[in-house]
Amino acid sequence: MIVTLHGENSFDLQRELNKITSSFIKEHGDLALERIDCEEADFTQIQASLTSLPFLSSKKLVVLRRPSTNKQFIEQVEQLLSDIPESTDVLLVEPKLDKRLTYYKYLKKETDFRTYSELDINGMTQWLMSEAKAKNGSMSNSDARYLVERIGISQQLLASDLEKLLLYDSNVTRKTIDLLTDPAPQSTIFQLLEAAFAGNTKYALKLYQEQRAMKVEPIQIIAMLTWQLNILAIIKTAGDRSSQEIAKQAKLNPYVVTKSQGIARKLSLSELKTLVKNLLDIDTASKRTSIDTDDALQHYILKLAQ
Repeated sequence: MIVTLHGENSFDLQRELNKITSSFIKEHGDLALERIDCEEADFTQIQASLTSLPFLSSKKLVVLRRPSTNKQFIEQVEQLLSDIPESTDVLLVEPKLDKRLTYYKYLKKETDFRTYSELDINGMTQWLMSEAKAKNGSMSNSDARYLVERIGISQQLLASDLEKLLLYDSNVTRKTIDLLTDPAPQSTIFQLLEAAFAGNTKYALKLYQEQRAMKVEPIQIIAMLTWQLNILAIIKTAGDRSSQEIAKQAKLNPYVVTKSQGIARKLSLSELKTLVKNLLDIDTASKRTSIDTDDALQHYILKLAQ
């Protein structure tokens, strides 16, 4: 058995890796598992692990992490994998691969190739609902989406918070989400911008004050605003490209792009440049003079709504 785990969804990929290795260890024991980090191991070590017979076990599993970083492995992969004894299973962990490479095409054709792609907001919402159901709980589509928007797109963090929510009540609701989870700073900054551009200055300033109450410093808020403005600039200059295309080329999560497109549509490129310049002026002044950065940022937020 030769399995390739591929894709940038590190949470699902790692979960599958743990599932396979745990099952193998349960049947064959700890000594039957070999893990090799191919960024550090030389080709001779990799070859020896793949071609040697199991020790004190009828089978062994060799886990190769990022073997594509070893040039010699890529060059000899066909011969190397064809020489593996029947008593050896192989697990190739390749989060990122260039689909144009012969190596990628070979693995796709000749191995059990499993891809784990990053989820957009709809995929993340469905995943949360499935996770809740698998743990004998329940969660509506709207509440699952609300949790994603509140916490952010980290599956690891979402999984941890979902576990906490289900322990409190098997029926996860917006009420328990607000009670037991903290909004991610970056998500809140997006909500702040969204409120400001919608003219809801009262709520935008309330979100700013909440950030400060949580000890988020003005310099951190500037950095998060800068990150959001950078995404808006990418979207504005992307022309008619789809959110998936923009995300791929800019190496952003599709969910982040989709969520930001609504704000981007409300701004002209000239207005966006002005927002970037004004924020840069605040950042520069905060480092060179004794301005009240809190006051400057709140004034900046008020101007967003004009």
